[in-house]
Amino acid sequence: MQESHFSDNNHIKVPHGAFLLTVLVIGILLSIISEILTLGHSWTIVSLVVILLVPMVISMIRGHHGWTRVFSLGITGVITLGLVSSVSFLIYALFQHTASATSLFRSAGLLWIVNMGVFAVWYWEIDRGGPLKRHSGKGEPSDFLFPQMTFEIPGWEKWNPSFLDYLYLAYNTNTAFSPTDTMVLSKRAKIFMMIQSSISLLIVAVLAARAINIA
Repeated sequence: MQESHFSDNNHIKVPHGAFLLTVLVIGILLSIISEILTLGHSWTIVSLVVILLVPMVISMIRGHHGWTRVFSLGITGVITLGLVSSVSFLIYALFQHTASATSLFRSAGLLWIVNMGVFAVWYWEIDRGGPLKRHSGKGEPSDFLFPQMTFEIPGWEKWNPSFLDYLYLAYNTNTAFSPTDTMVLSKRAKIFMMIQSSISLLIVAVLAARAINIA
């Protein structure tokens, strides 16, 4: 029975293209911010992402969904570490005047974008137990309730959220500090959303503080 279930999963095609592109862009963005705001060398995070992407792509091609999930979560953890450490260094740089105003503005803007991308990846990874379970029709209870799931609209009966839907959710959380048209159901999703909103607020506060020259 387990062998049959494993075999069935091998034939499921999970669209990882947007995920791969997003984490690669995040790694590049983290590599071009000011080096005093990075954990280690500026190329450390992007190098780790690329190193993990190679075996992930191989496992995807071979249909090893379990290993794909492991590498996917590993990459997500790496970019999250890069984001949190850089935001911490950003706050330190603001009060210790270790970076120029131009560098601070530029890095804060890039980190705001990175924050959106990182949590879009997290939302895509956690909702209903991950992309494999969603696409196999054996997903766990929903973490997010999208509008398309609340109405019986002709043509939308078999709708499944794509990566763009989670990116849109992350964008709204980054700008409004809360979801707009999507309900957050699970505790873990609420925790992730609170963290994202807090990081976005911190970055905006740094930009505002530097702009009015209070630091």
